[in-house]
Amino acid sequence: ALDAHPGNHVLTLNKRKGFIKLALETGAQLVPCYGFGENDLYIQAANEQGSLVRRFQTFVKKMWGVSPVIFHGRGVFNYNVGLLPFRKQLNTVLGAPIPVEKTENPSQEQIDSLHEQYIQKLTELFDAHKTKYGVPEDKKLEMH
Repeated sequence: ALDAHPGNHVLTLNKRKGFIKLALETGAQLVPCYGFGENDLYIQAANEQGSLVRRFQTFVKKMWGVSPVIFHGRGVFNYNVGLLPFRKQLNTVLGAPIPVEKTENPSQEQIDSLHEQYIQKLTELFDAHKTKYGVPEDKKLEMH
């Protein structure tokens, strides 16, 4: 949520592997998906890494587990300030399911391998569809 700025395509997935472990334990297929336009619905206050705002947001996130986001959208009768989302097009694309073999106690190696495969398929999905939805050809999906 802290990196959701218009025009940004940043995902926090590098250390998020719980969903991978759960997929392995249950045998559920993983379906890569990406929502184009989601970051354009609201304007978030500037919070670059290292800024006072970002340090405060990170502190609150560590204490309460939720990121306090400072944002605005449009109003009911005006289009400059309010809590409603801006009228922007949303497009969600889905990739082919990644088959997962059920494993009762998956090893870290298995989790890391499937996570890497998921990231690769998600990046390929983003690259295959980005120009259709107004993202420049040279823009890359960033993973943190």
